[in-house]
Amino acid sequence: MSQKKPARKKVVVSTTNSTAQRAPRATKKGAADYQENLLFTKQNYILMGVGVGLIFLGLILMAGGNMPDPNIWDESIIYSPVRMVVAPILIISGFSVEIYAIFKRGSSSTVES
Repeated sequence: MSQKKPARKKVVVSTTNSTAQRAPRATKKGAADYQENLLFTKQNYILMGVGVGLIFLGLILMAGGNMPDPNIWDESIIYSPVRMVVAPILIISGFSVEIYAIFKRGSSSTVES
């Protein structure tokens, strides 16, 4: 009375050519092999830390200093050479170190395609 329909088989359609040779997958195990796949090396991170330190030091030097008396305007404190020359040079050099650290390639990095 109730007839069961036969189960359908699923068909998988592939868009790649099955006769094309595939590159063998390399199985990598261990911490040394894992580090080869990282984009940045330890030296990159050290340089990034130095760059951030230079930027913060420049910002601290630029913000430092206060007037001894709020009723007296002292231009030598506000427009001091440390605030006007040294601090911006430190900030720009910090950004330069950051850019260099980002674009620097590790000695063992290889380009895989």
